[in-house]
Amino acid sequence: MPEVNSVYIECYVYFPAKKGRKFLVIKRSETDNLYPGIWQIVTGRIEKGEKAYETALREVIEETGLEPKRLFVLPHTTSFYSPKSDSISLVPLFVCEVDSKDVKLSAEHSKFDWLDSKKASQKLFFKSQKENVNFIDRGFNRKEYFKTVVEIKIKL
Repeated sequence: MPEVNSVYIECYVYFPAKKGRKFLVIKRSETDNLYPGIWQIVTGRIEKGEKAYETALREVIEETGLEPKRLFVLPHTTSFYSPKSDSISLVPLFVCEVDSKDVKLSAEHSKFDWLDSKKASQKLFFKSQKENVNFIDRGFNRKEYFKTVVEIKIKL
């Protein structure tokens, strides 16, 4: 029977634009062992003793060089199965607002782009990330959406 765990996070980084939001998509390095060359959002592994939201903040800084301004927890998770470890991972989702578009990529990634949700969803590789970026963008346009997300107070 597969083990169920929660050891990864996903974080959707956006910049407020004149018309909506621009989402950050990043391309994994072609030499990376895991998913070389795919377009994704900020992801990462939760370190021992770290809370999932702390991982999201750390990964945004490490992978993009951007400073998080606001952080929200989405009201659902994604999941995936790993045959290598015979495990199912439940992945908490975060949305991070930044006030700079000056990205400084880590060696893990080779390119980045700031795109509206429609273009971001077309570029992203994973189905769940495509769906989530559209869900976030639609939700942030409705006041009642903020009754379903929790904002984490950032202390950097």
